[in-house]
Amino acid sequence: MDDLWGTIAQERGALAADLAGLDDAQWTTPSLCAGWSVRDVLAHMTNTARTGPMGFLGGMAKAGFKFDKFAEAGIARQSGTSPADTLSRFESVRTSTTAPPGPKTTWLGEAIVHAEDIRRPLGIAHDYPTDAVVEVMDFYKGSNVLIGGKNRVDGLTLRATDTDWSHGSGPAVEGRAIDLLVAMTGRATACDRLSGDGVETLRSRGTA
Repeated sequence: MDDLWGTIAQERGALAADLAGLDDAQWTTPSLCAGWSVRDVLAHMTNTARTGPMGFLGGMAKAGFKFDKFAEAGIARQSGTSPADTLSRFESVRTSTTAPPGPKTTWLGEAIVHAEDIRRPLGIAHDYPTDAVVEVMDFYKGSNVLIGGKNRVDGLTLRATDTDWSHGSGPAVEGRAIDLLVAMTGRATACDRLSGDGVETLRSRGTA
């Protein structure tokens, strides 16, 4: 992609707009991330956009190098005093290019996948840029760092039905690119929108 950070900013802005009208009960809706509400996921996204390499290493050290503990501390730090405060904090990092160490595509993936972690339980539909979704799929299909995408899709043929993209060999898993992406990052419920002989195998490898 020519403008990765521009796309991230665009997607952050679109998510903020979608969440502007939520009531208090909706903010507590369980997200696709086990144990996190939609408000928690948004606070996590804000924390990521405010955490550079040194902050990440320092935070991990403080958390005893336990990623879950590190993530929970970030959520607590960025949730604020109310859902409106959580949203305002997220809006303030819309154009941020700060990020922990790692490939830039990781942060594009976070902007898309975590947005779906929030939108799907709330019943909010969104059209993502196809080239952005494809770029993230191409990254995760070959990486096991944190997400475990490479192992999850091993021995399966993934085929998008809305764009010219496929990967792998073996039993087929077919569907929209965004649904393939969400499934390959461990959100087993995304398999409900997919078809093919390999769907149940992919579902069984889900972690969220």
